[in-house]
Amino acid sequence: MKNLKTLLFAVLLCVSSMSYAAKVDTLQVASTAMGKTYKAAVVLPNAYAKSKAAFPVMYLLHGAYGHFSDWLKNAPNKKLVQTLSDQYNIIIVMPEGETFSFYLDSPVNKESQFETFITQEVIQKIDKTYRTISNKNGRVITGLSMGGHGALYLSAKHPDLFCAAGSMSGAVDMSSMLNREASAQVIKLMQPVFGDKSDNSEMYAQYAVMNMLDKIKANKLPLIIDCGVDDFLIESNKELHRRLVYNKVEHDYTERPGSHTWEYWENSLPYHVLFFNKILLKNQQVTKK
Repeated sequence: MKNLKTLLFAVLLCVSSMSYAAKVDTLQVASTAMGKTYKAAVVLPNAYAKSKAAFPVMYLLHGAYGHFSDWLKNAPNKKLVQTLSDQYNIIIVMPEGETFSFYLDSPVNKESQFETFITQEVIQKIDKTYRTISNKNGRVITGLSMGGHGALYLSAKHPDLFCAAGSMSGAVDMSSMLNREASAQVIKLMQPVFGDKSDNSEMYAQYAVMNMLDKIKANKLPLIIDCGVDDFLIESNKELHRRLVYNKVEHDYTERPGSHTWEYWENSLPYHVLFFNKILLKNQQVTKK
């Protein structure tokens, strides 16, 4: 009898957890800028189906060599994003960024225009498809590695779209990758974005977050930045932190044990969502007044 009760409890617990699970959509997003259609993963909190309210949105950008579904497939906890979506009642959007776009509009390749894609085409598609808070007060952005750079870069250039931004292990100084052993491979992968100047650190400097302090300071967006102490990008993140401090730019900066791994990013993401949640809740309270 005791075993039967235990079995029934386990079944009820399983059913309960399934009924309160976030929903994952795969959305097709047409890009007029690039003449292609890309996919985006969209996680809707369980509360979305039970409410007619508009929900805040977090854009979560993947890293180099990756694609839109990385967070759902590669994180050790495959339900991490869904759990955070449910916990904070936030829509989480993971758009395609290709393997080495760095989420910028290529100056040499019309088929790599990911700044335009994210800031115009993806956001517009999401706001038309779902009940979102369709202004900057309900929209945040973060990402890992290349996506960390992308989140800071896009928010710096488009402060009218986001109320906060973050970076996990961000490639905030792209030229630092030229100093690695695999620099020849990096140069080859960056050619679709920068063309024949992919071996030129001065070209990278024009697009590096590291050199966007004037914009970042003027925007006054809340920022959360972290990096693992054993990450190959730690020195560039430390330098960005120093420059932000020198320019009196308020930001949340953390160094934690870890390197450039999914274990590190899985630990990092909840801190970002908590940071954003406080800002989003404050914005909602101000709107209601």
